[in-house]
Amino acid sequence: MRKTMRMCSMALATALTGGLLLSMAPTASAQRIQRRVVIVTPGPFFYDPFFPWYGYYPYPPAYMAANYGEVKIKTNLKDAAVYIDGGYAARISETKKFALRPGNHEIELRNSDGQTIYQETVAVTVGHTTKLHVS
Repeated sequence: MRKTMRMCSMALATALTGGLLLSMAPTASAQRIQRRVVIVTPGPFFYDPFFPWYGYYPYPPAYMAANYGEVKIKTNLKDAAVYIDGGYAARISETKKFALRPGNHEIELRNSDGQTIYQETVAVTVGHTTKLHVS
């Protein structure tokens, strides 16, 4: 009797576990039926003056002014690369304005050989423009 009860309980437990696993797994036909519809509507997009290669973004200009400061580089150099905190930012011919979080940042200009032409640590404050004049 014990052996029969044990075999029945094991069979019942196996059947319940298998049934639960099969009910949780989606079937191929159910995957074909489930469809998601994404509706794209035009929204208020704003041009990003700080990162022009990104184009338009869905945040108003007030968001940028409330959370970022700006560094503007005035220079006659045409082929210099701008590095901010050791990372490449852009070519100076592409953009001369950079939106940065408030705090101290190290700005470097490097020539095409990778040699540092100009290096300075600047303090960026929220809503203000820090201007660098490089000759």
